[in-house]
Amino acid sequence: MTAFEAFAGTFLTACVHISLAILTISFVLIVIRTIKGPTLPDRIVALDMLVAVGIGFIAAIGVLTHYYLYLDIAITLGLVGFLATVAFARFVLNRGLAGDKTILQEVKESIERRKAGQ
Repeated sequence: MTAFEAFAGTFLTACVHISLAILTISFVLIVIRTIKGPTLPDRIVALDMLVAVGIGFIAAIGVLTHYYLYLDIAITLGLVGFLATVAFARFVLNRGLAGDKTILQEVKESIERRKAGQ
């Protein structure tokens, strides 16, 4: 092994560890946004971002362990996450038909609450 190959391996490992740290921070922030809300679409977008961060985790672990089957799993998770987002979007779209508050009503109420709190 040449000195360049040793450096490249060390650099790759360091980059993967840095990316895992950044993904961990983003995971925590997204979980906070999922819990906090305030509306259903905010939570749906946060869950979609959780899927994206999960894909990042799986891909980074695959590169770190040199077990590249993880990349296939990450691609599959991306497809399933996309289908889940589409299903959530259909759910939000049909909420007004079930007699629940529409998204527009929720946004107006949220704006009024923020104005009243100021």
